[in-house]
Amino acid sequence: YIPPQIRKAQETLDDKKREELGRLKKMVNGLINRLSEPNLSSISGQMEELYMANSRKDMNDTLTDILMNACVTAVAMPARLLMEHVLLVSILHHNVGIEVGAHFLEAVVKKFDELCKSDAEGKECENLLALIAHLYNFHVVHCLLIFDILKKLVSTFTEKEIELILFLLKNVGFSLRKDDALALKDLITEAQRKASTAEKKFQDQTRVRFMLETMLALRNNDMRKIPGYDPEPVERLRKLQRALVHSSGSGKDTQLRVSLESLLSADQVGRWWIVGSSWSGAPMISDTKSQAQQKLHMGKVSSKIMELARKLRMNTDIRRSIFCVLMTSEDFMDAFEKLLK
Repeated sequence: YIPPQIRKAQETLDDKKREELGRLKKMVNGLINRLSEPNLSSISGQMEELYMANSRKDMNDTLTDILMNACVTAVAMPARLLMEHVLLVSILHHNVGIEVGAHFLEAVVKKFDELCKSDAEGKECENLLALIAHLYNFHVVHCLLIFDILKKLVSTFTEKEIELILFLLKNVGFSLRKDDALALKDLITEAQRKASTAEKKFQDQTRVRFMLETMLALRNNDMRKIPGYDPEPVERLRKLQRALVHSSGSGKDTQLRVSLESLLSADQVGRWWIVGSSWSGAPMISDTKSQAQQKLHMGKVSSKIMELARKLRMNTDIRRSIFCVLMTSEDFMDAFEKLLK
């Protein structure tokens, strides 16, 4: 039961919150609409100020919603526009905190997985895949995720998947070769095997042949064989990124080394890639057998300390052991080590 006066206070609080979020959305939307390469510096600065002035959760939700609405449409988006939007996320990811990139990445990957299963007719899948590719290009995510997505697409191997594989390899193929040539080689072998077994399935063989030629060009590091491949725009924006990122460690150490499976099951098992968001999950809580086996390590404790613990109503094993550790430790480092055990 909630008393009427508290209920009223909650309602006014909700209205206030809604109004604040509406105002925040307008401000972020205004900045995103004006986003272009020349004014990226000032807009990323203003976004950082908004992050300092508002709660991280509100900002992450608002920014992700606006970017998804702007970039994920039924028609193919211009590559440059997608790159600029992702570059903004990347700068905030490095300057504000890794949860910015992590929140956006999770939303994009979940949407991509959902659309792949639903057989959508539009170009949403390509746009989402381009966002993931550029998140990799601008060092937000590790190549592990890209290889996971490619493996998933190769395992399904329909005409739509072949289009997506080609699209992804054209965007990030040479970076993947630089980061993990062995994994790329395995992927190419798997794709060749799939192509040879699925030859009868496709009426139009040219797409499959073209995909295999592209993969061989990647393996041989031959850029000329890939039509329309132009690394220049990405390189130019990477230079701009280096100029705008404050911290010196803007490279590999802030990359999210997360797999596709981890991202898709984040609601069940927690987000270990964001500090403080790891969670054991409900299924593990109800696992009473393993709890019974996990006996607490208390070591030898004098009867005097145990009597004191009983007097102070330390009525469970864990309370008693923590109390005994605190009472018998020599210094803070000793206490820390014992508590960890």
